Amino acid sequence: MDRAYRPLLIAFAFLGLFVVATILIGHDGWGPAAENEQPIGEVSRWCERVSGGFLREPVNTLGNLGFVAAGLLMLWVLARDVIGGRKAENRMIGHTPISLLYAAAALFLGPGSMVMHGTHTFFGAWIDNVSMVLYISVPWLLNVSVMGRWQDRKLFLTYTTIVTAYAAGYWFIGPDLGVGFELFRVSIPLWLISEVLYRFWSPTMRWASGFLGFGVAAVFGITPLEMAQDFGNYWWFFLFWLPGLLAKNPPPGQRTYTPWFFAGVASFLLAYAIWLTGTADHPWCRPDSLIQAHAIWHLLTALATWCFFLFLRTEQRIPSPHDVLPESTR
Repeated sequence: MDRAYRPLLIAFAFLGLFVVATILIGHDGWGPAAENEQPIGEVSRWCERVSGGFLREPVNTLGNLGFVAAGLLMLWVLARDVIGGRKAENRMIGHTPISLLYAAAALFLGPGSMVMHGTHTFFGAWIDNVSMVLYISVPWLLNVSVMGRWQDRKLFLTYTTIVTAYAAGYWFIGPDLGVGFELFRVSIPLWLISEVLYRFWSPTMRWASGFLGFGVAAVFGITPLEMAQDFGNYWWFFLFWLPGLLAKNPPPGQRTYTPWFFAGVASFLLAYAIWLTGTADHPWCRPDSLIQAHAIWHLLTALATWCFFLFLRTEQRIPSPHDVLPESTR
């Protein structure tokens, strides 16, 4: 039983070290703010007034506890799988490398964003963006790895390479890596494209799936016409065909999309709509309120990570024609 709870205990230990390190580093102030952050007393980019206290944006910072709660709950569920001896129908059941990676990445979204909203430093902005890439890269890489018949080693090597390259590029070059490329935003359509492929794989769908990326971009206010007219900023639309290129085989399993997948999408879209109102220039901005739109964005996107976790656990293996049939069916 103790072994089953070991990842959960490690997570609590990490959170404890994070709290201690935060107190030790921040007790005398956080040092110079990033160039794009506002001075103390003014309204921050995310509407909340910048505080001179321990946390620059207290409400927006504490809203990230939703990710911590979601990640810990995922680790607890995985531990219960192990204790209960649940059969591993898929790689999100029990303590598998991918299930633990997903839960850890979801949990780390909390501390990553806390550092950004709490300190207003360049390091905070960097670790916040790295944490988002750490999470969003998991589901679409999982999908293409299954359809590409990758071993876990190849999946984790690819994941580590992408995250490391992004982290270094952001630190030394900038958020867009100097080429107008924001990995988090691009990964959202990559995930949805790969999920459609997972559900409707066919040789035709492999090449047609890339067009779905334009629909996803349109939901976030970027039309195909805008992409065509501003190719310098949207050159990366070619990546919409990456999942189809890598997904060489149909998936061996099927997932149940109702209710958890659609609940996760709905939660994220609602969160995004609220996120749009949580900026300093929005007429609904109330910088001194204890209810901040950006904090609600954090809570709803944390809920989305939990919904997608439950969704990924629904996968069942598709019976193969080579499976041995029971005597009564022969």
